This record gives sequence, C-alpha cells and structure tokens, in this order.
Amino acid sequence: MNLYNEYIKEIEERKGQGLHPKPIDSADLLSEIIAQIKDVNNPNREECLSFFIYNTLPGTTSAAGKKAYFLKDIILGKEVVSEITPAFAFELLSHMKGGTSIEVLLDLALGNDAAIAKQASNVLKTQVYLYDADTDRLKEAYVNGNTVAKDILESYAKAEFFTKLPELPEEIKVVTFIAGEGDISTDLLSPGNQAHSRSDRELHGKCMITPQAQQEIQALQAQHPDKSVMLIAEKGTMGVGSSRMSGVNNVALWTGKKASPYIPFVNIAPIVGGTNGISPIFLTTVDVTGGIGIDLKNWVKKVDGNGTLVRDENGDPILEQVYSVATGTVLTINTKAKKLYNGDKELIDLSKSFTPQKIEFIKAGGSYAIVFGKKIQTFACKVLGIDIPTVFAPSKEVSHEGQGLTAVEKIFNKNAVGTTPGKVLHAGSDVRVEVNIVGSQDTTGLMTAQELESMAAKVISPIVDGAYQSGCHTASVWDKKAQANIPKLMQFMNDFGLITARDPKGVYHPMTDVIHKVLNDITIDEWAIIIGGDSHTRMSKGVAFGADSGTVALALATGEASMPIPESVKVTFKGTMKEYMDFRDVVHATQAQMLHKFGGENVFQGRIIEVHIGTLTADQAFTFTDWSAEMKAKASICISEDDTLINSLEIAKGRIQIMIDKGMDNSKKVLQGLINKANKRIEEIKTGDKPALRPDSNAKYYAELEVDLDVINEPMIADPDVNNKDVSKRYTHDTIRPLSFYGGTKKVDLGFIGSCMVHKGDMKILAQMLKNIEKHEGKVEFKAPLVVAPPTYNIVDELKAEGDWEVLRKYSGFEFDDNAPKGTARTEYENMLYLERPGCNLCMGNQEKASKGDTVMATSTRLFQGRVVEDTAEKKGESLLSSTPVVVLSTILGRTPSIEEYKKAVEGINLTKFAPPHKLLVR
Repeated sequence: MNLYNEYIKEIEERKGQGLHPKPIDSADLLSEIIAQIKDVNNPNREECLSFFIYNTLPGTTSAAGKKAYFLKDIILGKEVVSEITPAFAFELLSHMKGGTSIEVLLDLALGNDAAIAKQASNVLKTQVYLYDADTDRLKEAYVNGNTVAKDILESYAKAEFFTKLPELPEEIKVVTFIAGEGDISTDLLSPGNQAHSRSDRELHGKCMITPQAQQEIQALQAQHPDKSVMLIAEKGTMGVGSSRMSGVNNVALWTGKKASPYIPFVNIAPIVGGTNGISPIFLTTVDVTGGIGIDLKNWVKKVDGNGTLVRDENGDPILEQVYSVATGTVLTINTKAKKLYNGDKELIDLSKSFTPQKIEFIKAGGSYAIVFGKKIQTFACKVLGIDIPTVFAPSKEVSHEGQGLTAVEKIFNKNAVGTTPGKVLHAGSDVRVEVNIVGSQDTTGLMTAQELESMAAKVISPIVDGAYQSGCHTASVWDKKAQANIPKLMQFMNDFGLITARDPKGVYHPMTDVIHKVLNDITIDEWAIIIGGDSHTRMSKGVAFGADSGTVALALATGEASMPIPESVKVTFKGTMKEYMDFRDVVHATQAQMLHKFGGENVFQGRIIEVHIGTLTADQAFTFTDWSAEMKAKASICISEDDTLINSLEIAKGRIQIMIDKGMDNSKKVLQGLINKANKRIEEIKTGDKPALRPDSNAKYYAELEVDLDVINEPMIADPDVNNKDVSKRYTHDTIRPLSFYGGTKKVDLGFIGSCMVHKGDMKILAQMLKNIEKHEGKVEFKAPLVVAPPTYNIVDELKAEGDWEVLRKYSGFEFDDNAPKGTARTEYENMLYLERPGCNLCMGNQEKASKGDTVMATSTRLFQGRVVEDTAEKKGESLLSSTPVVVLSTILGRTPSIEEYKKAVEGINLTKFAPPHKLLVR
C-alpha cells in the first residue's frame, strides 16, 4: 500500500494549506483503495469508500477505468460492497462522462441479463460522450436485431438526454459583487504566476482576486443562501486578455454550483457581468460551463441637451450611472422575459444573454454536452434511417441577397458544416465549422488534457490538419513545478496525436518556441481556421481564435468549433511611413486613430479586424494580428497580395522542414502533410486557379478605418496609466502616447525584447543598434538591464548563420544554456544584456518578473497590473509597451529617449517597414 500511504501523507500536507484531498487520476492508487474496500475489516475502509465514490476523476483517466470495471463487477454480483448497491453503482457510472464507463454500460446493456440491460440502457440514454468505437457497437447490435440497442438509438434520435433535463428556473436571484473597477483582466481571476497549479482546481481557486475578496464572497453567500453571487467589472469589460478556462473555473468554484456530487471541484453555472459586457473569448468559456454573461450597461456616456458628448479636462467622455450594481445589490434575472430587474423595476433587456443556443448551454450544464448531443442525435437518426426531429434551436442563418462577403464570411462559408445547402451566410449566422490547426500551450495544456479525459477522447480528430503542444510558457525556468507537470503533459499530447515541443522519447532537442510563432508557421492556407489555447492565437494567415482549454479539447477531439460569424471592421492604410518609424508604431497608432475617429468607442471589440496589409510577410504582419488581442478584437485577418502570400508560405515550408529534420514529425507524417498542402496552395496561387483570399467589393462592414501613416511622426507607446485618477482607465491598452509625452526624462528600470510580438527582424535591429552605439560611443554600456528572449530556436539558428547572434553574444553578460537550464527564477537583474532561452519569459509573468515597483519598457503584449511587474507599497509597477528600438535605447540611457536621441540612434537601421498595397485587395 505504498501509493496509498503516500497519498495519505500528501493529504496531511494539503491540510496545512487548507486543502482537501487531491482528486485521484491514477489506476494504481485506486487499485490499492479498492483492495482496502474489499477488506471489510480494514481500518481505512470507510475513508477508502469516500475516496472511491467522491474523489475519483471521471472520463478516460486510468482511475476512471479502474472504477468503472469495479462498478461493473458489483452490478454483475462478482463483488459485493454493502455501501454500493447495484443501483448506486449505475448512478455512479452515470456521472463518469464517457470512456471506460460507456464501454461498461454497453457491455451491460448488450448483455444477456435483461434486467441489468434495462438499467444500463436507461443510464446510456443520458450519456452523450460516445465516440466511434462506442457508436459502432450500438450500430452493429441494432443491425443484428438487438432490441435494447434499438431502444437506445430511438432515445438518442429524440435527444431525450436533453429534453428530459430540468428546464431553467423562470427567476434567478443574484447578489452582486464588484470584483474591480475598469476592465477586469483574466489575470485577476487566474494569475499567470500561479499557472503551475491550474490543473489542481481547489489549490488554484485560492489565487482568485484576493483572500479578502474570497471572504467577502463567502459572506454574501452566507447572507443570501438562496442567491447566486454575480461577479462584476464596474465601468469595464469582464475577462479581458484571454479566454482562460482556469479563470472561469475559479469563478465557478467560488460562486457556481457543483456539476456532480461525485466529481470533486468541478463547478458550473457562474454568473458574470460587466458595464461594457464580457470579452468575447471569455464569454465563450462562460458558455462552456453553462454560465451566464451579462452586458450590464449600467454606466453610459453623458450628453448635453444637444446630444453632444460631455468630456472631462482630458477630453475623455464623462460617464453617468444608469443604475447601481454596488456590492450586495439583489437583482432578479427573468429567463422567460429575458430581463434584469431590481425588485419590480426593469433595468435592461437580456436577450443577448439568453439566445436559444445559450439557453441550451445553460440547461445542459455547458456547451460540450450540446455539441456531442447533436452529433449523437445525428448518428442515431442516420442508423435508424429517419429524419432528424427538431429538438435543438435551429442554427441562426443570416443571408442578405446581393450582399458580398467579408474575408471571415468567406472562410466560415468554406468551412461550415451542417448548413442549408447552397445558402450563403453572413455575419450573425451561427455556424459549426471544421478546424484546420489546433494549438495547446503548456500552462493550460494540463487542463486541456483533463478536458479530453473528461469528454472521453483518446485520439485527435482526422479532420485536423495539424496540432501542436508548446513548452514556451514554462521555458524560462526548469524548476520542480515544470519538471513535475511538463513531461506528463507532453507524453499525453504526443500519444493523443499532437506534435510536441518536447519529445517523450528524448529523440529530439526540447523546443520552447513561442506557440503563436509555431502556429503561424504551420498554418499553410489563408482559408484556414485555427483554434489555440491562448488569447494571442492570432495568425496572420487564416483566421485564428484564442480559446479556453475546453474549446481546444473539443477542437482536438471533434475537429470542429461552433460560433457565430463575427462582424468585421475593415482597416486600410494611406500615406507613407517615416524612415525612422517601426511597424510596431503603426500598430499602436491604428488603435489610437480608431479610438479618436469613433469618439472613444472601441469598434474593434468583439469583431474581426480585416487588415489590408498587402505587402508584409506573415512574420512581420503577425505584429498587427497579435496586437488585435489588446485591441479586444475577436480575431484579425490579413489580406495579402499574391506574391507576399507565396513568400510567406515558402518561409513556413522551410521552418516546417526544419521541424521534420529535427525529428518532430510523427507516424502519420503530419508535418510532411502540411508541406504538401503548402505546395498545393502555392501552385493554386501561381496558376491563378485560386488567388489569395480577398473580400468582395460589396461586402458590408460594421465600420471602416483608414490609418493615416503620414501623421505617425514619432514612436507610439502603450501606457498602463497607473496613476490615472479614474481607476477604470488604468491598465486598458487604450492609452497610446507619443514618445515626446515623456520628455526624455521618465526613468526605465528594465527593458524586455521578446514575446510573440517580435520577429527575426527585431533581433537584427537589436544587433545593429548595439553595433552603432559602440561605433559612436566607443562602448556599449547599459544603465538598465535588457532581457532578450527570441521567440523561436529557428530564429536563433538563422541569427547564428547570419552573424547577428555573435554580435548579441559579444554584448551579453548571460547566455542561456540548454544543457544547464535555470532551476530557479531570477529575482534581481544587473545592468547588462541577458540572452534568455526562446519562450515567453517576462511576458507571461508566471516564472520570472521584473523587480517590484519597476518601470519596464517592453516589446511584449501585456501591461496588466502584476503581470510583468508587481507593485510595492510605495510605487506601482508599470509595463510600457513599445517598439524594439525604443526598448534598446531606454536601457542604454536608463530613461525614455527624446525624439532627437531616438532619430539619431536609428539612423541606418533596417527597421520593419510597411507600405500600403498599390491596389484595392478586393474581388
């Protein structure tokens, strides 16, 4: 009983942290527990029964398999456990959500004991997580005349697994809790620096917001036991920054309800709200858990008697309150009327929160059950040879005769599944689409693995062209947490069919490349749909959506995703870039010009940015599409010229070939298949059979923006504005300031060049600037530390071949060594250049951070509070985001440069340039 004794020891250790026993996923441990259950005189028997019944993970975990087989033996009378009757054994099987439990239920349903078969079939009728092996058995039994199989199939055809569920209550009482003022980052709900614990739901739950907030939530629950606590972003948007399943899991853990009495720490049905609604990618995750997301609209922009916006001294619109949602306010959600009330007073319409599809998600306890339910209903009807009865809300199909298609509408129409044949769909249509590329990253990957196990999936869908599991978020420090989690993750994903950054067999060198760069390389068709477990899944080929770990699991298991076709905003350019400007400045200026044109309204939020970039290759264009996450867009699509797209695909082919040469391809030759598809696509473009993707000239957009390059005359910096008197305007990514704002005097404590926002050209800019500085000053002397983390090993190899890495090495005081990776996070930095291992590094903030209270100048994506740098009691940490040359110069000077110093420093440097396409990129 070694494993059991170790488990008991771990339980005692967890008690010291205020935690319950960790859920069991190991068959070996459960075998020892079952052995003690069988021994009626065993002193641990009662405790073991509790572990077996209440603390074993379901799905395809090895423990679930062991549990299902033991329950089968109890049902068949081979084992007798007085506390677990056959009827109770069936109840436990009904909560195990697929995998071996379905195999066992089919064994019993198709067996010779009629009474047992009846009970098993009744349970099977409630289950939806069936895969080919399971449905093949049902079909074969039906064809052979098995009446039980026929009965099960008829139930599936009627979708009784859904129709017999309880209806939504007409009224849901909620009590409000304001989680913060302004935009609420998912980092507040699930901090990046606690990413290692995400798969341990109870432990990770302790990091949500603050311990004080958790106590306040519990106090509200004690005061209002009949009400649900609704988490609110006052004067902001809830869940900005990422989809983060762990964030929704935490909200559900503290405010939701248990999914099952027999599944530990899996809660569903959280209720969240925001003055400006819910971030689209976060709302998808809320849907996954059967939750409710509400656009509260409780503050509006003030207007005078003439309808003109009233602005403050800074020119920002003044907000006025429509109604209060102060913490402790009791509100009523009426699910029938689709209204929000305070007492008898109607506050807002909730139709968008209770669409027919969302009502189904809520009723079923989450969107997965609906996705799998529809598939099993379709299967059953096909086997029975009958039409599919209308049970689920029909998918909304929006079609405007004579109206052209935007780029995203074209991609969705091409990839759509189950739509009306011949019908052209426009924005607002609910569409099920096939997914081409899927990405899983390492801090959410363990949860994706858990989701795959819980939905009983064992192998990647053959529909998916390629999928990748990264190791970038844990690249900086190979500590005990990483060593415990990452090899296990890589083994699971490799077995599942993904290309993995680390080889479980140890054949190829561990790769810690930033996932978004790899996904950008392995996307070999601009018509592709990409799903990735990170908000910066924003490829510059195809259309890519950042998603929660569950949606990633669903895409891996089924090769499909479901969502409405988003509206688009068209972005074009005019004018000429100044010689001393970098494309990063154009990206930031786009956001600033958009906010200015539309009076502070972010027209990008929740929509597709269709950027007519034309002349930039995918590597460089990714700087724009990546930043669309910070613009709060749903996604972004690059419209490229034919020659540019061909060049991008050739670059992608070369990098995929390097992955093959390193030994990363699998037995199905997935990577070689991508090269073959790229060759085919290149040939189609060259011959004119299928030119590069273009929207139609008569497509309809929510808004259009023409970015004026002529007025961008100095570097543009995204500022967290940490001391803004209006708390709601801090940490928003919307404050874009010119370099001159800082007057060349703002102290910079640390610089960071890295993250998915940079490309090979940025590394070359760094090398060129250092050489220039030495030429003019006689030496390179840093007055602030400069941390450099190249995005990929491919880039490092290319820099080495071209001589730039040797330049960087010359000026560095530290260079990463893969043979001796860091085992602990760096807590102090000297004024020198650090060449860190490829990966996310400081941008993620889960392993290494700047010193508390520092002012950081970085090329990264995030400026949220506490992400890259935490506060001290005396000073707020701040992360300003800018182009590579600004970061380099800031660390040399120890302060922000003046515009004159900047211009001098970049003379002769090959900055990332951009010129608008010379022709309209439309059909």
